[in-house]
Amino acid sequence: MSFSDLGLRTELLTAIADQGYSSPTAIQSRAIPAILAGRDILAGAQTGTGKTAAFTLPLLQRLSQTSDSPRRVRVLMVTPTRELAQQVADSVRTYGKHLPLRSTVVYGGTNISNQIKQLKDGVDLLIATPGRLLDLVNRRSVDLSRVESVVLDEADRMLDMGFLPAIEQIFKLIPAERQTLLLSATFSDAIKKMSARFLNKPEYIQVAEANSAALNIDQSFYWVDGPRKRELLSHMIDGGDWQQLLVFTRTKRGADKLAKQLQADGVRATAIHGDKTQNARTRALRDFKHHKVTALIATDVAARGLDIDHLPLVINFELPDNPEDYLHRIGRTGRGGKSGTAISLVGADERQRVTSIQRLLKTTIPGKTMTGFEPQARSAANERDASRPGKPNQNRGRRGAAPAAQPVRSKRRPARAQSRHT
Repeated sequence: MSFSDLGLRTELLTAIADQGYSSPTAIQSRAIPAILAGRDILAGAQTGTGKTAAFTLPLLQRLSQTSDSPRRVRVLMVTPTRELAQQVADSVRTYGKHLPLRSTVVYGGTNISNQIKQLKDGVDLLIATPGRLLDLVNRRSVDLSRVESVVLDEADRMLDMGFLPAIEQIFKLIPAERQTLLLSATFSDAIKKMSARFLNKPEYIQVAEANSAALNIDQSFYWVDGPRKRELLSHMIDGGDWQQLLVFTRTKRGADKLAKQLQADGVRATAIHGDKTQNARTRALRDFKHHKVTALIATDVAARGLDIDHLPLVINFELPDNPEDYLHRIGRTGRGGKSGTAISLVGADERQRVTSIQRLLKTTIPGKTMTGFEPQARSAANERDASRPGKPNQNRGRRGAAPAAQPVRSKRRPARAQSRHT
């Protein structure tokens, strides 16, 4: 199947060809015809499957079939984070460049006056985060009474971030007769309930098994005592000669601390999280994409929506509380059919999180140790137990050790790799 088989107009097909794409992904081939037909959809797809283009392309086509003078917002796309909003805005500009449509993106952390001016000039399509959108509504700078289609992208993350009251308020401002598209990486009971509230007889689209991890991501756990995690990470960066890795921490403070420690080890590292200014976040992401920074240290919220082509490696410096967040994290690599690697550094106190992740994935992820960084003997039994999904205590007390990885030979600063201390 080609994009032309989906009924897209010439201007969109030209923009798609300009990006080097010839065949639609699974979600694109199913979602585009349904959206063109005006159907509501509830779509589930992991990151890297082309879901942004799956709703952007047909909505641009629907917009281009009619005009409104003066221009008013007819398509509204709502995202949970600034980074994702910008990613969606880039997609709209890329695929809509040959169409006479006007779009803009609004989010917090930037000058609201400029956004008000752009809205006053008139836009057909608006991409927004919930908080800034309602701020502009309260200032009477945006009118949502003519919205024909609304997109809730990464709706599961919006619920996790507490945006449900804001979403409810937004839906009160848009017409009851509308097309609604809800996209989520996972289908929790909360998402199903949300769908029942806001969607009308939606078409259910799921291109992969619920809660499944990408098959082209090589996953592994490395058992290590918590205080030695940073030391092990620096050693692995040295020995693997890694040039680009996204590292996840659980807190903003932890991200800043790890970035400074890695910098002290000679690693080009920077942190990105919600307390950073938008300019700082944009600069950090740009430097990472251009390989001026080797390690980008991020929290879950900051990393959601990051669009990094061909990212080879994701590191979980700390495992998340919610196992579904593990899926979102590792989904940053292995995108667009490319292979990727996801490595988690796991301390004894994270044993139960390993069990929860493996139970969610319905698979066993290999547990390893790095020579010279083996955990203390008292936690070895716990780690062996945790490597068995759903049965954390079945082998307590049995002899044996977690499978050992081959030692990594440092290509840079080999002596210092053995002498670092937290």
